[in-house]
Amino acid sequence: MRVLVTGGTGFLGRSLSIALYKLGHEVTATGRKERIGAELTEQGITFVPSRLEDTVQMARLCEGQEIVFHLAALSSLWGSYNDFYESNVTGTRNVIKGCAANGVQRLIHVSTPSIYFDYTDRYGIVETAPLPRRAANGYAETKLLAEQEVDHAYESGLPVITIRPRALFGPGDPAIIPRLIQANRQGRLPLIRGGQAVIDMTYIDNAVDALLLCMSAPAAALGRKFNITNDEPVRFIDALYYLFERLGEPMQARRIPYPAAYLAAGCMEGLARLFGSGKEPLLTRYAVGLLGRGQTLDISEARELLGYRPRVTVKEGIDAYAAWYKEQHG
Repeated sequence: MRVLVTGGTGFLGRSLSIALYKLGHEVTATGRKERIGAELTEQGITFVPSRLEDTVQMARLCEGQEIVFHLAALSSLWGSYNDFYESNVTGTRNVIKGCAANGVQRLIHVSTPSIYFDYTDRYGIVETAPLPRRAANGYAETKLLAEQEVDHAYESGLPVITIRPRALFGPGDPAIIPRLIQANRQGRLPLIRGGQAVIDMTYIDNAVDALLLCMSAPAAALGRKFNITNDEPVRFIDALYYLFERLGEPMQARRIPYPAAYLAAGCMEGLARLFGSGKEPLLTRYAVGLLGRGQTLDISEARELLGYRPRVTVKEGIDAYAAWYKEQHG
C-alpha cells in the first residue's frame, strides 16, 4: 500500500516508517530532522522535509496515498501555547484536509494520554473517562483539540482511528530515558513521593505493532480512540533501579516531597516567564506531576478491537535500551 507517515523523523515515526517499508509498503515519511531523513532515504523510504503548517504541501503529500499515519506534533514539557497550537491543531487540520481532498482510505492519528492528566493518581483509565476541566498544559490542551478535529473529520466521512500511547521508550529514545540518565549523573534525579508512583510505559516496538494493526482493524474500530501501553504497571522507583543496574551506573536520586517539588517548579516557571528566555526551566509543574503521580491505562479496547498484544515486556525493553546505549556510548 502507499503510506504517508507525518513525523517520520521522530522516535515513533522513524520506527514505524522502517517497519512499514520492511512489510513491503511504499512509504513516504515527512519531518524536520534531515539527518534522520537521510537515513530513511538510504533504506529506500521516500523522505520529504515538511512543515505541517503548510496547507498546500500537506495536500500534495496526501496525493495518491491510501493510508496516512499522523504522528507529527510538538511534544514538550515547556513551550508557548501558540507554537503548540500551530503544530498540533493547525497541523492536524491540514493533514485532515489533505486526506479528505485526496480520498485517503484511512487516517491513523497518534494522540496522547496526557489529556487525562489532572495532577492526581488515576488508575485503569478507560478511553471514555471524564477529562479534566482544565488541561495540564499547552501540549495536552492542543492534543485534545487535535482529537476533536479528527472527530469532526470522522463525522464528515473520513475513516479514522486514534491511539493514545503512554510513555514511549526503547533504543533511540530521545526524551524520557536520556533526561533520567543526565539528571542521575548530575546527582539531581528527583524521587518525588519517594518514586512510589505507579506508571504505565510502552516499548517502541509495541507501539509500532498497535499502529500496524490499525491499518486492517475492522469497521467497528473506526472513529474510536485506543489506549496503548505495555499493560504492565510498574513503580517508578523500580523501573529506575532496574535501568541503572542494567546501565552499570549507581543511582544518585534525591527524595523530594511532592508539595516542595511542585512549589519549586512553580517558582522556576515564574522566573522563566519573567525573564522571557524561552528556555525550559530545570523543573516544571507538569514534570513534577508526571514523576510524582500515578497513571495507568486500561487497554481492553485495543485488545478486543485491534487485536493488540504487547510483545516486549518492560524489563526486556529496558534491557534492549541499555544494550543499545552502551553500544552508542561505549
